[in-house]
Amino acid sequence: MVVARGRSILVLRRAHLPRRGFLDLPGGFIEPGEGIEAAARRELLEETGLRAGKAEELGFYWDRYYLKGFGHFPTMNFYYLARWQSGEPRAADDAASAEWMPIEQAGSNRARLAWKHMADVLREVKRRL
Repeated sequence: MVVARGRSILVLRRAHLPRRGFLDLPGGFIEPGEGIEAAARRELLEETGLRAGKAEELGFYWDRYYLKGFGHFPTMNFYYLARWQSGEPRAADDAASAEWMPIEQAGSNRARLAWKHMADVLREVKRRL
């Protein structure tokens, strides 16, 4: 879930492998019987303590994920864009930190993005904001 506040978005720093310390967006894996948007909202709440308002689909992006003992496997990463309503994020669960970052900074070539597909996601967010 990409949460926007003005021209800034909520970003996380990963607390665990893979990609510990890299810039990430709230998200995770879908639980059995859970819908895609419900999973995005649950992960947002678990990782930051925030709830988002109405969300619009950004799309889905292919990538791959590595798990020790399983190796690399393909992932379909679904994203929604929602506006911040209230509250301040706090890092929890898989996040080492949570902060508001200007979209231009998050999408810059200097940002250490956790996943290759995130550059495409951030370009689309920038276009929509």
